[in-house]
Amino acid sequence: LLLLPKSSPRPELPYLYTSSRLTQPPSYGPFQSQLSRFLTTERKQHLKQETKQFLKYLFYVHVGLVSLGLLVALVSVEVYERRYQTPPEWTFRSRNIFRAARKIEEPDYSASGIVEWPDIDNNYASLLSRLEDPDVDGKDLELPANDQDRVWVFGLRRLGFTRKGLDISMKSEEWRRGYYAALMGAARAAEHLDQWVFDRSRGMSCPKEYMIGPSNPRPKPVPYGASNPPLEENCEPASEPPQTFYTKILTSTGFTSGQRLDAALAYGDYLDWKGLHESAEEMYDWGLEIAMGALPLEANHTVDTQTGIISSDATYVSNNLLKAANALAVHHAQTGRPSTALPIFLSVLRARRQLSLPHVPAPPGEEHSRVQQFLSFAKWVLISPSYPPPPPTGDETPIRNPKAICEEAAIMAHVGEILFASSQDRTQHSSAHDPKTLQQQQSGLSWTRDAVDISESTLSTMNLNDIDERQTCAECLRSGMENWLAMVRKILKEEQTITATTGQKIATRRSWFWSGQDVENAEVNEGKWDHELQFVNERLSHVQELL
Repeated sequence: LLLLPKSSPRPELPYLYTSSRLTQPPSYGPFQSQLSRFLTTERKQHLKQETKQFLKYLFYVHVGLVSLGLLVALVSVEVYERRYQTPPEWTFRSRNIFRAARKIEEPDYSASGIVEWPDIDNNYASLLSRLEDPDVDGKDLELPANDQDRVWVFGLRRLGFTRKGLDISMKSEEWRRGYYAALMGAARAAEHLDQWVFDRSRGMSCPKEYMIGPSNPRPKPVPYGASNPPLEENCEPASEPPQTFYTKILTSTGFTSGQRLDAALAYGDYLDWKGLHESAEEMYDWGLEIAMGALPLEANHTVDTQTGIISSDATYVSNNLLKAANALAVHHAQTGRPSTALPIFLSVLRARRQLSLPHVPAPPGEEHSRVQQFLSFAKWVLISPSYPPPPPTGDETPIRNPKAICEEAAIMAHVGEILFASSQDRTQHSSAHDPKTLQQQQSGLSWTRDAVDISESTLSTMNLNDIDERQTCAECLRSGMENWLAMVRKILKEEQTITATTGQKIATRRSWFWSGQDVENAEVNEGKWDHELQFVNERLSHVQELL
């Protein structure tokens, strides 16, 4: 038994035996054997590790890109929030809509410089619907009924009934200020879309002059490359009328007198643009009543309500009162009633010159170090600024600061323009060399020159950081220079016309009847306006550098 061979599980094969599996043709392709030799255990493990590393880095890249996009979005929101601050009580969606509307409203937002007012109107409409919704941002607001709470707006005979405003007195000052900004923005958009229509079939807005329909029998051809013009049966007004938003401010409870006055003056300017001058005058009168209603009780007989002239014995004059009276005077001047506007301008100018001078604070004693400057800059970057404090209501007595001085110069420019325009009316009924006409022309030029000198000297001494005040003074200086140049050109043209038509040349005057002194005076008079025109052009080039 011990000599018998033991069975072994390992097969016994002949020497150099070739397996039948290798001799058979491959069933999965000619590269099966090479692949099996290439994919060794070590290489498989290496490929798995490389695949995991690739997926891991790909995930990191995607996370980084998403994080970078969120960071850019947050920085953009913070930048626009600091530029167009919104009330903290509003929801994030409402604040974002307001920022988007203000951003699109800027002319430099688009590369073409075209402001998309339909988009702005849609943003403000969406924002107002959220602010007036008790379930969103209008908590505790009582909305008026559909057919009730409709009032006849005072004085607006041509506009009729309108929706009464809301009672927002229970809301915070920040909420009310933001709601006022939204209403004024919607009114601005509605003014620009006054003659626009919305095509329901295509969801686009365009000017009404391109619409095809019975109300527009001669439509204007659309520009090259634009869409087909809309049909009247598919169109509706692109926006609500502007008076919807202006009267909502005027009839709401909770706005300040300054906010209501600004809305009334803006509404009056819109009515003037529409040609409704009677309704516009009633709106300016309403604005004057708003300003007078906020005066103290002891301030009696401040303004003559029939003429709008501020009394010389007025004991209390507010900024709103000066603004309302000035706007009423501008309205009279623009509608061809300079004799009515001139005394109002003079009364406003007299009241402004009686204002008290501002108290100039003492300059700081020491400058901040670089460390303090860096810490303040870091605080400004990391901590979002709070909502700005409420501006003055306008019921206070203004002070005679540089901005007020520039506003005085603007009134002087208006007075000079009225005097000069009245002299031109006089020339239609009398000679251009009439003494009264020449005196009135000289008076208008004198007022205009003084206005330019005051605004230029004030602008040159202003602080560069006072952007609002510098803008006011720059507008006054620009308009004064334009008026001055137009006046001189007008007088020079009249002199040349009279000389050409009458044939009174200087050469013909050299006779025994005319003395040498008269000839010399005629030569000086003829070249006077040429020299002043040259002086005004040189002054204008200097002013352009200052502007």
